[in-house]
Amino acid sequence: MYSGPFQPGDKVQLTDAKRRHFTIELVPGGQFHSHKGIVEHDDIIGADEGSVVESTLGADYLCFRHLLVDHVLSMPRGAAVIYPKDAAQILVEGDIFMGARVLEAGAGSGALTMSLLRAVGPEGRVFSYEIRDDHLAFAKDNVAEYFGSHPEWWSPRLGDFGEITREDLDGPVDRVILDMVEPWHFIDTVKDVLIPGGVFMTYVATVPQLMNIMEAIREAKCFTEPRAWETLLREWKVEGLATRPEHRMNAHTAFLVWTRRLADGVVPPRPQRRARR
Repeated sequence: MYSGPFQPGDKVQLTDAKRRHFTIELVPGGQFHSHKGIVEHDDIIGADEGSVVESTLGADYLCFRHLLVDHVLSMPRGAAVIYPKDAAQILVEGDIFMGARVLEAGAGSGALTMSLLRAVGPEGRVFSYEIRDDHLAFAKDNVAEYFGSHPEWWSPRLGDFGEITREDLDGPVDRVILDMVEPWHFIDTVKDVLIPGGVFMTYVATVPQLMNIMEAIREAKCFTEPRAWETLLREWKVEGLATRPEHRMNAHTAFLVWTRRLADGVVPPRPQRRARR
């Protein structure tokens, strides 16, 4: 359920007065225990989202269903996840549209996979390759838990990205997204499976990785001049005259690199760079 009154089996996030979050799965007759007393699941089942439930010791908890971001940040993981601030950039800058055929590697713990599956919808297709079976198992479990079952438009596969062909994907794909240690080794594979005009994005954590993938894209001479950036997210504390930035912020997580596939036989124009003085 994404809306309507709470039902048994829903994952509900309880938020206390100090904005601390607790996740429970509703079970008839179940209880949530804390140092602030007991919350009866039956007091939540049947109530609308945004309701407040009171514990036996008088503590109030605000009740909402998990959003995708809540699921991503709380789910079990075998590999580091692509955080929501970067996933949002990939969805928009990568132009992930309804009905798109998207190829991603590696799948990691399935964080980006869930965003891709929601964006392309049942009319699209998401192929998720992972070279480690333990990581793929985490991705399968997390995706199935979020959607309630295995989405029919998702193809999780264990295998080496470098060995993929168009035949494995039943034709070319519209978008390719790589989250791996050395993506520059797989430029030829990306060229082979991506349609002309398709978007290719990579997610790399370090400066040497960034330099290597940028140069590999340029040397391939079948993509547009790549762009690279990072996204820094800082919340603000707004309390009257005490308004100020939060002391902590989500700073560097990774660099995103973006480019588009050229038509076959086309040589990219040489970029003109400002002369050094």
